[in-house]
Amino acid sequence: MLCFGHRGAAGHAPENTLLSIRTALTLGVDWVEIDVQQVEGELLVFHDERLERTTNGSGRLAEHDLAVLRRLDAGQGERIPLLAEVSGLIDGRVGLNIELKGPGTVAPTARHLEELRQQGWPAELLLVSSFNHRWLAELRACLAWLRLGALLVGLPLDDAACVEPLGAWSVHPCREFLDARFVDDAHQRGLQVIPFTVNDEDELRRMRQLGVDGVFSDYPELVSAGR
Repeated sequence: MLCFGHRGAAGHAPENTLLSIRTALTLGVDWVEIDVQQVEGELLVFHDERLERTTNGSGRLAEHDLAVLRRLDAGQGERIPLLAEVSGLIDGRVGLNIELKGPGTVAPTARHLEELRQQGWPAELLLVSSFNHRWLAELRACLAWLRLGALLVGLPLDDAACVEPLGAWSVHPCREFLDARFVDDAHQRGLQVIPFTVNDEDELRRMRQLGVDGVFSDYPELVSAGR
């Protein structure tokens, strides 16, 4: 079972920070998952639309200049990192799963991924996911080689059929709603099933019984310890 460190290792360090990602690497993740939003043409690693939950700032992310955002405390003295800083830290040692969280992210993400490939990152260690499947389709048109992960809020009536037009590599359903029928259907369509977010041993045990291929977790050691 693959271990995806959710926002790094969000159970141990401030989410989506370099500290969280370094922690995830020490805990044995196979993949690091982070969120990106676009500000002034740069990709910031940040999840929410607003600043209050995870920083000492206030208001909407989009209301602030990049320089202001970069000075905020994102927890334990950490700053909001750029995607380039995150990919530089990981440096191809594990997979990088970029979740698109806001408008204007497709083109700069595509450019950054092309740069990583030119630097020698294996294509199989790069994955882009989103709840917005239109953005994923736009990325597919730009980067035929790229692995895509389709995030789902619930379970569609047609199971994983809705993901097939994307040519996705994986489907990322909410673990709360996941059942054996969906997992079987996705596997028959050649999709990896990677539910979010699994943070306790009972749920991890249930995911193993369902036969999923990996899980997202704020506590990566739960997954890596069971191998």
